[in-house]
Amino acid sequence: MNRHSKDALVLYGSQVGISNSLQLVKGLSWSFYEKTCPEAESIIREHLKQVFQEDIGQAAGLLRLHFHDCFVQGCDASVLLDGSASEPSEQDAPPNRSLRRAALQIIDDLRGLVEKKCGRVVSCADIAAVAARDSIFLSGGPEYDVPLGRRDGLTSASINETKDNLPSPAHRASQILAALAKKSFDATDVVALSGAHTIGLGHCGAFTDRLYPTPDPTMEKSFARDLKGVCPTTNSTNTTVLDIRSPNRFDNRYFVDLVNRQGLFTSDQDLYEDPTTRDIVTSFAEDLELFFERFVLAMTKMGQLGVLTGTKGEIRARCSVRNS
Repeated sequence: MNRHSKDALVLYGSQVGISNSLQLVKGLSWSFYEKTCPEAESIIREHLKQVFQEDIGQAAGLLRLHFHDCFVQGCDASVLLDGSASEPSEQDAPPNRSLRRAALQIIDDLRGLVEKKCGRVVSCADIAAVAARDSIFLSGGPEYDVPLGRRDGLTSASINETKDNLPSPAHRASQILAALAKKSFDATDVVALSGAHTIGLGHCGAFTDRLYPTPDPTMEKSFARDLKGVCPTTNSTNTTVLDIRSPNRFDNRYFVDLVNRQGLFTSDQDLYEDPTTRDIVTSFAEDLELFFERFVLAMTKMGQLGVLTGTKGEIRARCSVRNS
């Protein structure tokens, strides 16, 4: 058996009917490695416990890596592929240049640990999905199961395709809603997924347009003053936390920030300013369990975007390089 019960997600989500609304993509299952690598999830979690004891910030890096993989060409580990002079990788696209190199290395390390135990049977895409789930849980978020069986893609998406499929920090809520509706996410899904910003860092360059030449009127004044101290110029390379109340804990305080007009990015704060999403933000700010339940559902939907299963794709020997 896997370390996690295959009923874990159903049990957690039963309070809001997740078990009734969840559909798995053909080829994925709750017990995919039950016979070929039953220790896989335990190996991943135990290693991540050690990593996070030294640097809990890596949890946000691993979660972001999974997001940026799934939204571009599906959850096929294509974001992990290195590029070349003739074939740039997804990592070369502007939205991905700030991905943590340490997160990429952690996935490679996990790949080695799992393969040492079981041989080459667990895909990099599945390792990335489990690592994202464990990053959430080990930083205080919900425990849930992840359907597995993804295979690794053979190609990277183009730079333009990558840019077009990753929402910008400068986007308004209406733009994000329209973009993600094409991937079958509704407004509640979008707001729930945005709640991943309860952990992690933002780079000054992603929000200084809200500070200079004059502060965005939707930004609380003392918050704006504090951010100007962090980012004294528009070209500052500094970073700051995405959630000012509990930056290293996966909880609903990010939504409290938005209600208090202390969201870092335009794409964050506009979720509260837009009437389509304001009530959802408020409900999540008031109800941690509701946020967790909706986040689990949205994450599970996201984790099935464009997956390769069966005989499609491959299981890479190294996550950064296609098999020869």
